[in-house]
Formats: sequence, structure tokens, C-alpha cells
Amino acid sequence: MLVDLSQIVGGYLHKVFVVSWDGWVILGFLGQGLFTARFLVQWIASEKAGRSVIPLAFWFFSLGGGALLLIYALYRADPVFILGQGLGMFIYARNLMLIRKEKDGA
Repeated sequence: MLVDLSQIVGGYLHKVFVVSWDGWVILGFLGQGLFTARFLVQWIASEKAGRSVIPLAFWFFSLGGGALLLIYALYRADPVFILGQGLGMFIYARNLMLIRKEKDGA
């Protein structure tokens, strides 16, 4: 029984992490990498300031990572992922617009 379970789990992991690798999976990981980088940028900036801050780079990483993940989700036809990333893209773009408006003094 334990051997059967290990073969099932091993077969699943091989399918997911070896067989299914293609350009789309690489794009998905690139998007996830950018998305993760935004948290690192925010954390480092907050540690330096000694308070919670959200630097401009956070929003650019959010927009870039979100865009790549949305493309990946559209390709994979995942409605939950599509809706989540689609809404996120609107929020990230809106934050960048508000930051620009504030810098322009309008």
C-alpha cells in the first residue's frame, strides 16, 4: 500500500514538475517571480525606514508580475486566477495613476 501511494505521488509530481514544463510554465514562473519581488522590495524599504512603506517599485513589480500571471491564467483558462489577476491589474494601475497625479501636483 505504501509503495503504491509513493508511486502515485511520484507519478503526479513527475507529471506536474517534469512532463508539463513548457514555455507557458516558464512564463508563469517569471510572472510569479516578479510578483514575489514586490514583497521583497516592500520589506526592505520598510526595514530601512523603520515603518511600513510601499515604494514605487512595488507597484511596477505588481503590474509586471500581474500582467504575466494574467496572460498565463488566460492560457490555462482558469476563471479564478483570471478574475483575481484581472482585478489586481486594475488596482495596481490605479495606484500608479494616483502616485503620478500626486507628483504632478494636480
